[in-house]
Amino acid sequence: MDIIKKDRLISAGIDVDGVLERFMGNESLLERMLKKFVSDGNYARLLTAVEQKDPEEALRASHTLKGLCGNLSMTALLPLFTRQVELFRAGDPEGAYGLLPEITTAYLRVIEAINSLTA
Repeated sequence: MDIIKKDRLISAGIDVDGVLERFMGNESLLERMLKKFVSDGNYARLLTAVEQKDPEEALRASHTLKGLCGNLSMTALLPLFTRQVELFRAGDPEGAYGLLPEITTAYLRVIEAINSLTA
């Protein structure tokens, strides 16, 4: 991975060195997994669940995204999804829903950085 692409991912909140260590240095695996993250439907599920005020479905989507972000060392998104899951589990769906603007900003930054890998 060239330094410009790596810097874009780091700037978006991805611990590239950490995830590469987990992937035993396999950069092509990292790029494939990042592209799968882009096409994953859980963010759309989360948005729909929040719009429909369905905290159970929102929790499922948020929890799945938390796991994906942890596996991919997405240090900007992981704490946001962790907090959202905690709020859902604590019975505070409105508080969890309230994190969505911050989550969306970080999510879109990550997606843009991943999409730039093919540019």
